[in-house]
Amino acid sequence: MIQGFRQFLMRGNVVDLAVAVVIGAAFGKIVTAVVDGFINPLIAALFGQPDLSDVGTFTIHHAQFSLGLILDAILDFLIIAASVYFLIVVPVNRLMALRRRREVEEVEEAPPSEEVVLLRDIRDLLARENTPSS
Repeated sequence: MIQGFRQFLMRGNVVDLAVAVVIGAAFGKIVTAVVDGFINPLIAALFGQPDLSDVGTFTIHHAQFSLGLILDAILDFLIIAASVYFLIVVPVNRLMALRRRREVEEVEEAPPSEEVVLLRDIRDLLARENTPSS
């Protein structure tokens, strides 16, 4: 039973998922700090209040609607999505492309196997036998 559990934990996707959750939680703290420490004060400087939740609030028959709350959530989502894309996805894609390029270069630089050398020799011998002598 312990062996099966260890094999389950050592699968690549389980470890990758665990790393992603931990990194995501830590990155969420960074994004929250950027939003609270920079974006919200910037919004406060531009609009006169730290968030947009009170902007566009209106009441109809004792029901309060808040367009600013929706705008605030959309702005937070766009900030988080842009941060994840530009700070995680783009660099990881570049690293993966660089890794693939290195792997291709290593394969191209590797000496041919014995079978390939033997087949080339056979090809060359057949080519010499089939060429008419002058």
